[in-house]
Amino acid sequence: MNIDLQFLGRLRLLSFVEGTSTLLLFGIAMPLKYLAEMPLAVRIVGSIHGLLFVCLSLAFLLATSRVPITKGLAFAGIVAAVLPFGPFVFDRWLGQLVKDR
Repeated sequence: MNIDLQFLGRLRLLSFVEGTSTLLLFGIAMPLKYLAEMPLAVRIVGSIHGLLFVCLSLAFLLATSRVPITKGLAFAGIVAAVLPFGPFVFDRWLGQLVKDR
């Protein structure tokens, strides 16, 4: 099996950035909204996070043919992106693809 390591590296980086945006949204922007009455923080960080989530979901779908990974693994990656810390935990499986090569 021929693995596109460059695409896999970009996927892992995007996953890390999206996971970080989730933590920023939950850990900084939402407390600012509710504790400091700054709803603009959620609007900005939430919009960026939403864009990153959509990009990551599309990247996982593309990875089924580019890396390639199974459709089940791609679905699991999208589900992991919904959970705080999920992308960081899921990265273990993506990293295993590099080791198995």
